[in-house]
Amino acid sequence: MNYNDIIGGIGVGITLLAYFLNIFSFIPKEGKLFFLMNIAGAAMACYASLLINYWPFVILEGAWTLISIAGFFKTTNH
Repeated sequence: MNYNDIIGGIGVGITLLAYFLNIFSFIPKEGKLFFLMNIAGAAMACYASLLINYWPFVILEGAWTLISIAGFFKTTNH
């Protein structure tokens, strides 16, 4: 495995773990942890996609990161 595989794998793993924990009600979907995990995971996957110049996933994961940041700030304003 090379650097971008490791970064991308960790990022995707964090995102999938957040989804799993949410679906099985271990964490709330409006909770800060859910958004923080999505921010970290998507940002890492975005960076890994950028390293390999795969623009469709740079856009997808970049958007996922930005939307998760917005969701995080929405939870902090309550």
